[in-house]
Amino acid sequence: MNDAVEPTREEIDAIAEPLVVEFGTSWCGHCARAQPLIAAALAAHPGLRHVKVEDGPGRRLGRSFRVKLWPTLVFLRQGVEVARLVRPADTTEIENALARIETAG
Repeated sequence: MNDAVEPTREEIDAIAEPLVVEFGTSWCGHCARAQPLIAAALAAHPGLRHVKVEDGPGRRLGRSFRVKLWPTLVFLRQGVEVARLVRPADTTEIENALARIETAG
């Protein structure tokens, strides 16, 4: 995760194209284990927007999405949550969620 400026909820909600928002931290073991799965699933969707958000106490964006565990992947289309995965265990569940945001609407 990087420490770039966290987008606002309004900025996230305004993105019309399919979007995956990934909440986690750089020191989270669950996040580290999920990275190869997330990367493999996203590799088949090179044009898909993926925003990583460093989460934690005082981070408003994570709270606005009611994130409780890391990593949490929120799949959005036109600012609307279509799917959510918490601590994904395999690429299949990530692929299924990706298919939902690409065909939703």
